[in-house]
Amino acid sequence: MRRLSRKKALNLVKELDAFPKVPESYVETTASGGTVSLIAFTAMALLAFFEFFVYQDTWMRYQYEVDKDFSSKLRINIDITVAMRCQHIGADVLDLAETMVASDGLEYEPVIFELSPQQRLWHRTLLLIQDRLREEHSLQDVLFKSILKGSPTALPPREDTPTQPLSACRIHGHLYVNKVAGNFHITVGKAIPHPRGHAHLAALVSHETYNFSHRIDHLSFGEEVPGILNPLDGTEKICADHNQMFQYFITVVPTKLHTYKISADTHQYSVTERERVINHAAGSHGVSGIFMKYDISSLMVTVTEQHMPFWQFLVRLCGIVGGIFSTTGMLHGFVGFCVDIFCCRFKLGVYRPKEVSISDGLVNNHTPLLSENSAH
Repeated sequence: MRRLSRKKALNLVKELDAFPKVPESYVETTASGGTVSLIAFTAMALLAFFEFFVYQDTWMRYQYEVDKDFSSKLRINIDITVAMRCQHIGADVLDLAETMVASDGLEYEPVIFELSPQQRLWHRTLLLIQDRLREEHSLQDVLFKSILKGSPTALPPREDTPTQPLSACRIHGHLYVNKVAGNFHITVGKAIPHPRGHAHLAALVSHETYNFSHRIDHLSFGEEVPGILNPLDGTEKICADHNQMFQYFITVVPTKLHTYKISADTHQYSVTERERVINHAAGSHGVSGIFMKYDISSLMVTVTEQHMPFWQFLVRLCGIVGGIFSTTGMLHGFVGFCVDIFCCRFKLGVYRPKEVSISDGLVNNHTPLLSENSAH
């Protein structure tokens, strides 16, 4: 009687349990369940590991708007080497309003046009990078994220002592011009002001000394940010004739750069090149020299480096864990269901019929094979 009361009490407690227990068959360990669990935890660990690297990475966001700043000055940063003596050439800027800009910010330094072995190696490396940038535009984002103020990008100094005469001229420095279209040029003779524009004193220079072979080590617009490569950096042109004109048509785009390392107001530009020999008899008119005609775009680009927020990283991790748990559970159940159907159809495994053992006229439960009635 006491056992019966105790059994009823246990049944009553189980019915009143707010958290009913699952059947034991639900929690029994199986080889397939362990394998699926191992695969699921391995996949979660790998995806969480890769997701952490995605969280650490940043990307560049580009926004476009109309440039409303037309009153400020535009800075032009120049570093060009021309294969002529400094006293024979002059550089200046003439804008669309026929305003001649003083070139006081430019320095004329006598140098050797040929590069030293280390400088030539640096120049070849720069050209290889420029070729890759023209093919893979996404590399520009890598440069934006890796720039540092003060990092060297200019041509390194010579490692040897030159013995040749200094027959070339390095023109370097910066100019401030109006934010209108203009023409920066280097041609024969020094520039002199003129009521109707300007002129160059080229009469005293012999045509035999004309050689506008040049190398553009650096040309940029706006704030100079070391680490950014510009389209014309590293450009080298060799003259095939004394009277030759080189033209660069440049479109300048104002750019605001905001990264985690630097913020700067600079400018990007695209360029189209053209060169031809001046031959008046053949109808090719013009003036020998280097001409860079630039125009200012009306659109401004804002480049901002962005990072995944921490809350989004946590949400993605939760999605990885929950998604793998759900997916592996469904796949495991579906595979088990298919295996059960297959085994049931072909009588395999637990679905195989049990063998009947006969011993002394009794079956497994010792039931007589023939009853007394049937015996009669």
